[in-house]
Amino acid sequence: MSRPRSAALLLAFSLGGLALSGAALSSPATELFQAASRALTGNYYGWSQADRPALISQYAATLDSQCAPLGDACTFDQGRSVLKDMLSQLHDAHTNVRDAEGAERLREVQEDLTVPRTGVRVVKTPLGLLVVGVMPGSPAAAGGVQRFDLLASVNGEDVGDGRADSAAFVRLERQATPIAVTLIRAGQSPRPLTLSTAPIKARDVPILAWQQTPAGRVAVIQYPTFLPADSAELFLKTLRQAQEGGASGLVVDLRYNGGGRLDQCVQAASAFEPTYYQARTLQDNRGVQNRWDYAAVGGDSSSPDRVRKLVASGTVQALWHGPTAILTDENTASCAEVFGFFAQQAGAVLVGQPTKGVMNSGVTFFPLPDRGVLSVTMLRAYDLNGHPLPDHLQPDLEVPADVAALTRGQDATLQAALGAVQARLAGGVLGR
Repeated sequence: MSRPRSAALLLAFSLGGLALSGAALSSPATELFQAASRALTGNYYGWSQADRPALISQYAATLDSQCAPLGDACTFDQGRSVLKDMLSQLHDAHTNVRDAEGAERLREVQEDLTVPRTGVRVVKTPLGLLVVGVMPGSPAAAGGVQRFDLLASVNGEDVGDGRADSAAFVRLERQATPIAVTLIRAGQSPRPLTLSTAPIKARDVPILAWQQTPAGRVAVIQYPTFLPADSAELFLKTLRQAQEGGASGLVVDLRYNGGGRLDQCVQAASAFEPTYYQARTLQDNRGVQNRWDYAAVGGDSSSPDRVRKLVASGTVQALWHGPTAILTDENTASCAEVFGFFAQQAGAVLVGQPTKGVMNSGVTFFPLPDRGVLSVTMLRAYDLNGHPLPDHLQPDLEVPADVAALTRGQDATLQAALGAVQARLAGGVLGR
């Protein structure tokens, strides 16, 4: 089966019909649970060996028990809570449920919509909201916010100890009103700052920065997401800028990159060498297993046959040949892991923490009655030779994650990567 040209994250809108035991569709909670269970039963094709029908029966009974006193007042939130517990038993992080807010954010990024934003991307930490990205030209950038600044309070409320998360911050941005924060930066006293919003693209873009080493100038590209349809194009544009700027070495920062479209990460990774990703899906009604092929050469989509011929001939066809390091952490997931895998195969050094562990599968999204979505693992991943991809990336140089150190201006992962690139530059070793 040839792969769809347009996307790897496919949107499925027909949930089909499957009779389930348990409560009738008498409440929002049971309606949500049964819709998700149908999608899971008929479409899952991941690596989990869990007995899905048994899990569905078990958790349908749990939901029945919880909803019994409430009747038709049992809410979507209660149904989603039971769903999350059930899906955790699959031990497959790719299969998960998102509420309406999470689904809307996903749609905004995928469809490249313009929304009210300050321009910062934050993640929850015990210390507060850590800034992991700042959009160039945004109000936050104009206000001097920098990556790895810490927001200790938001609108007068302490956000330490996990009291707020990225979704809560996005919710505030959507109100399009100024947001008062307390900003902490290495070597400076905490200071109040008011962040305004402006109409900005929902998706983040690769950002180029520079580091000077004794052995040469190194380009550092922060690569935040593969969700937009132009994420490979944006990366390749940034890579060309690095080359035009005289980069001798390259660091690609995939920390906090949760993945995205398979066609995009395969095309982006082909900057280092021809890439081929084979996806196998459920058997059809004739007993034939479907297969999608994602292949790329030099940043462009290509045919599997061409990639096979190039690999067999030993031809090195790449856009970048210099020493390369890839930064990873536990938040590096899915398509970001695939990109890192191909880069590592091409000779890049992986630096940081082991990744999330969903590299060997892909997902589709099913709409749910609460306007959320169910992400269902629906393909298994194999390399050019038909071998399953590993589930996660293991760094060549493992560096402990330390959020407190980042807020003090100490990025040990980046420094280790720069050291690895510098050593290769000094020794005349290229990326391969």
